[in-house]
Amino acid sequence: MKSYYKLCVLITLVVSGYTSPIAPPADEDRENIAENYLNRLYGLPKQSSSDTERRSSAMSLRLKEMQQFFGLKVTGKLNDETVEVMKKPRCGVPDIAAYSTFAGDYKWKKHDLTYRIENYTPDMSVAEVDDSIKKALQVWADVTPLRFTRIYSGTADIMISFVVGDHRDGYPFDGPNGFLAHAFPPYEGLGGDAHFDDDETFLYRSPEGYNLFLVAAHEFGHSLGLEHSQDRGALMYPTYVYRDVDTFSLPQDDVNGIQSLYGPNPDVNPDDAKPTPPVTPNTCDPKLVLDAVTMLRGEIMFFKGSFFWRSYPLSTTAELHLIKSFWPEIPDYIDAAFESPLQDKVFLIKGQKVWALYGYDVAQGYPQSLSMFRLPKKVKKIDAVLYDETSHKIQFFVESQIYSYDEEQRKMEKGYPKPVEVVFPGMTGKVTAAFQYKGFNYLFSGSKVFEFGSYNNKLFRVLNNNYFLPC
Repeated sequence: MKSYYKLCVLITLVVSGYTSPIAPPADEDRENIAENYLNRLYGLPKQSSSDTERRSSAMSLRLKEMQQFFGLKVTGKLNDETVEVMKKPRCGVPDIAAYSTFAGDYKWKKHDLTYRIENYTPDMSVAEVDDSIKKALQVWADVTPLRFTRIYSGTADIMISFVVGDHRDGYPFDGPNGFLAHAFPPYEGLGGDAHFDDDETFLYRSPEGYNLFLVAAHEFGHSLGLEHSQDRGALMYPTYVYRDVDTFSLPQDDVNGIQSLYGPNPDVNPDDAKPTPPVTPNTCDPKLVLDAVTMLRGEIMFFKGSFFWRSYPLSTTAELHLIKSFWPEIPDYIDAAFESPLQDKVFLIKGQKVWALYGYDVAQGYPQSLSMFRLPKKVKKIDAVLYDETSHKIQFFVESQIYSYDEEQRKMEKGYPKPVEVVFPGMTGKVTAAFQYKGFNYLFSGSKVFEFGSYNNKLFRVLNNNYFLPC
């Protein structure tokens, strides 16, 4: 993450987070979307219609830059995948430094900064706004020498206001569900100031709409000199994504970025045990251990911590997303997952609770108790689940044992639990995830994957994680 800042304007084209792939628009709409996107964010020059060849070449170049930034296949062509990314919620400033609204490196030359809340949004109480702003600034103070003091009159280093439309800073807001907020880098005048669009609905706790704490924390990162990050798990990633406010911890990428400008917090004793900042999982990590794996109507979903990957048939890459960006009500760090073709649902298990997805929607009536599967009361945690599509048997892995549940008859099978190595001869190590795919059972243990025949449980191969999640 670099130290210069670009004016941040969070654009929300889709409020509810990412769902299924967006149907491609008509060709003319696609071209308009691409031109507007590349004009604004990637410096595509505005040329007359007579410069067709030159414009086509310029658009191809900018498309390649955009595709590279977002980790897409670099083709220079306006394909469906690229259009889908263009339609996702994001910040409305350039992603590449050369096209930044503000050039140069910015940071405060002092550590004691002041802030002032000039006015309030009617969406929240005064106390809720005050608390959201204070906590958003504290996110950055916790990991740096920066300290923030509130003042109630005069000019502060960071002036905070709720405004609408043209508010005379050169960057007008555009009404509901458009630009959420923007902030300026550290410099004289407007430097550090943060403006929030009062045509939006800001909320305090609810995952619906826009959480003020999350928006403000992102903006204050820019107020301190940070630009956007390409790390999908970073707070400074361009798009607005809901996260659990009560458990929020500044991701490691953001910590690295802000400490590159100001250094670490000198008041923190390095010997004190503190939670490790969350790190975005990487498919290239040879020690990657997955929490759960399941099918979902032909896709494969891999869960790890606060994230999951979506892998499509015939795709050479997998999309990484935050769990909360799809399902705010689903917990992070799930224990197990499986798809039931009989019910056309995906079940997600954590502790004693079970959630269900119908497609990409959370099914009504959940969460339910783990007892719905008739497991013994002594079973408090599931390590992995394997669903057999032929017999409709659900195998629950609990430590070194397997329990088998008959979904059609809704009862546990007699003779269970059985040792894992009895059911799957040759299996070694604790099973951490499992799923059935194309006639084979795949049991994950650490970073290894054991491939068994689904009809006889014969061990065929031992693979690495990147067999399904290419690096």
